[in-house]
Amino acid sequence: MLQIDLYKNKNQESRQYGKVYGRVHNVDPIEIDELARHIAAHGTVYTRDVVQGVLTKAADCVKELCLSGQPVKFADLCIFKCSAISTPAVSVEKFDLAQNIKKIKLQCRATGEMLKKNLTADARLMYTTMAEKLKNGEATLSNEKGKYLEDGQ
Repeated sequence: MLQIDLYKNKNQESRQYGKVYGRVHNVDPIEIDELARHIAAHGTVYTRDVVQGVLTKAADCVKELCLSGQPVKFADLCIFKCSAISTPAVSVEKFDLAQNIKKIKLQCRATGEMLKKNLTADARLMYTTMAEKLKNGEATLSNEKGKYLEDGQ
C-alpha cells in the first residue's frame, strides 16, 4: 500500500501557489542483500547468496554497458541508459568534451508492467498518519517543506 503525504506549494511565483498536493511517502531504500532475501523468500530454488551475487553482478554490468553506450532493458521493469549534461559552445570547433560535458547521468525509463498506466491501475493508496491528522483538522502544514505542526504546539 502506498502512503500519501500532503504538502502545500510554497513557490510564490507559481500559479499553483498555496495549493495542496499529494506525494508518495517513501522510506529508506533496501540494499541488494535485502532485495536478494526478499526474492529468495518467494519460493525460488536459488538461495539468498546466489541471488545477491547475480544482482550485484547485474548492477556492475549495467554500469559497464551503459558507459559503453549500450542501453540495457529489463523486461517489465525499465531501460537503463546514460545521458550527458552539456553546456553550449558557440560553434562545433569550440566544443570541447572536457569543458562542455559537465556530467554523465544514468536514466531509467519504465517499460511494460512498470509503465505509469499499469502502476496507477495496480496501486492501492492510503494517507500517512500525519496526512490523516491534516484531513481531520488535528494538524496544520508548517512553512518547512514536508513538515507539519500538530495543533497545540
